[in-house]
This record gives sequence, structure tokens and C-alpha cells, in this order.
Amino acid sequence: MTVRETGHELLGTADQRRVQMLHAALEVISERGYAETRIADVADRAGVSPALVIYYFKTKDQLLTDAIRYYEDAWYAVGQARVAGLPTAAARLEAFVAMFCLDTADPEPAGSWQLWLDFWAQAARNEAVGGVRQKADERWRAAIGALVRDGQEAGEFRQVDADSFAIYLSALLDGLTVQIALGDPVVDTQRAFELAMRFVADQLGFTWTAGSGPGATEYEANSPRR
Repeated sequence: MTVRETGHELLGTADQRRVQMLHAALEVISERGYAETRIADVADRAGVSPALVIYYFKTKDQLLTDAIRYYEDAWYAVGQARVAGLPTAAARLEAFVAMFCLDTADPEPAGSWQLWLDFWAQAARNEAVGGVRQKADERWRAAIGALVRDGQEAGEFRQVDADSFAIYLSALLDGLTVQIALGDPVVDTQRAFELAMRFVADQLGFTWTAGSGPGATEYEANSPRR
């Protein structure tokens, strides 16, 4: 299941055109950058008129805000579906980290590393975009915290403060995302994933061995360290 498919499910069939424009906005902004994206570019990609894009979204800032919110909701739904059938909290947390770090695990649209740089830059200056950023961060921290508590209840993870750990991990993933987006020669997607997972395993007290990718990782649960 892709973000496009999930987004259609989330919004229903009555507003398919709006979803089409949101997805087009994500693609164009990822490719060109927010500053270089025009309403006409999004309209052309979506196969509609610029007037229709303006009718739905009023301004380019509103289009960005709604597109990011759409992507966040759909990304979260894809993530929930992926982790639902995994047998351990460690495997579920690994899948979550993989979606942040790995090209092969991240849903479409491609180029979303650059999309996040534009989003964060706008969030620092635009109150509406900043509000979306805050809600998104709250959601991801809550999701991480819930996964940690599940692992603690199952005896997989040590008894760390789940909320503090969620802040640490989300900040680490954001920082690695910046390095990937900027093309840092020593931080590619695979290394970012492995670094993040080593941090997770060390903090939560389980042994993590990198396999060929998410789902191929072997876990050896230790007695949680106090």
C-alpha cells in the first residue's frame, strides 16, 4: 500500500481531485523546492487549471500545509499497517525507523528528504505551517512512546522513560534526515538506519543485528537492564 492509495482511502472517493492536487504538490515541491514551485506547476502536474488549485487552497502556503498534513496522515496509516503484523515490539520499532531512513521502506513520493527541508524552513516563519509541524512531532513522539511501552510490558525493553526516549529518537531521526537530504558523503540512508537502530538497541537494552533489511533483522532479547 502506498501513500497515494492510503490517501484516497482516508479522504474517500468524493474528493479525488483534491487528493490528486495534494499529491501533485508533494511531487513538485520535492523536485523543485518550495520557493521555485508555482501554483501553475502543481496544476499542470495534476492535470487541472491553476484557478481550480486556487479555489481549493487559496494560497501556496495553504497548499503546502494541506499537502504535508495529507502526507503525514497517509504516512502514518501506512506505518500502522506495516507494523500491525510484526511479532515483537523491537521489530515494530525497527520498521518505524526504517520508514524514516530507508528509500526502499519510505512510501512515495520520492524526494521527500528535500520536502522536509522546505517544510521545516517554512515552519520557522509561517504560523500555520508551524502548527502542522508541531502536531506532526507530537504524533511521532506519541507513536514511539507507545511502541516503547509495549516493549517494556512484554519484557523486551529496559525501563527507560518512554516520553524522553521518544524525544531523543525523533530528534536523532530528524538530524539524520537533514544529513541525507544534504547528500552528506558519510551519512547515506543505510548508515543512518543502522546508526539509529544501534542507538535504539543500546538505550532499550536489546541486541540488534543488521540483516539484509527491515524484516530480515534478527533480535536477541536480553533481560531488560535497569
